[in-house]
Amino acid sequence: MQSAETRSPYDDDADASRQISADERIHAEVVRGLASRGRERMSGNFRAAVFGINDGLVSNVALVMGVMATGVPAQIVLITGISGLLSGALSMAAGEYISVRSQTELLDASLPDPKAREALHALDVESNELELVYRARGMSEDEARAKASQVFQRISDQKRISDNVLGSTEIQSAGSARSAATFSFLSFAIGAFLPIVPYVFGMEGLAGAVVSLVLVGLSLMATGATTGLLSGKPPGIRAVRQLSIGYGAALVTYVLGLLFGMIL
Repeated sequence: MQSAETRSPYDDDADASRQISADERIHAEVVRGLASRGRERMSGNFRAAVFGINDGLVSNVALVMGVMATGVPAQIVLITGISGLLSGALSMAAGEYISVRSQTELLDASLPDPKAREALHALDVESNELELVYRARGMSEDEARAKASQVFQRISDQKRISDNVLGSTEIQSAGSARSAATFSFLSFAIGAFLPIVPYVFGMEGLAGAVVSLVLVGLSLMATGATTGLLSGKPPGIRAVRQLSIGYGAALVTYVLGLLFGMIL
């Protein structure tokens, strides 16, 4: 559907005038703009969930295949997979918490100090200190001077100074650090659990590996297709690419596991 946003039936039509083709191209951009709003609303936590699940799938299937290739018992493979699930999910949650927390603190540091607003009444009208504040926040010299004059006029008229007189008090929310960490933990854990499902039910050896790879492969194709839909790209290509990356990582660790199994 998204790939149709830029597809115009007049591109290859020799009878279509340049004006019609140009109109269709502009209309396509309008559709793309409207679609992007929908994607932004849809792809917040949902996008994070898709990427978290994908990370869990790839990292744990690679770990499980590598350990299984060494020839250890299925119980060891299961314990290793559970350890990989927990360590990866905790790492994702901790990283997300620190990231969101740091972003929130950075945004808070950009807000005007409330005490500075209270000090405006004692400011020297002849001074240019207030102009410098506005200049520092991106205004031109003329805009800063005009804004400062308005503030001093309100002070002289004994009117209330608004909270955002020194700059906007509204900042883009970075979200809750705790909810982001919880969401990352759960999404990664869901993805990392699938490779160990056959071992949870007692399967072992080649049969367990095949079932694990099938589950992971289907899930990787689903997350790849979803990523394609969210980004407006062909979902089939993204699904195959995701599958290739996941299986490629599993193949590398499997070969390494075989080598370590022969050496150790």
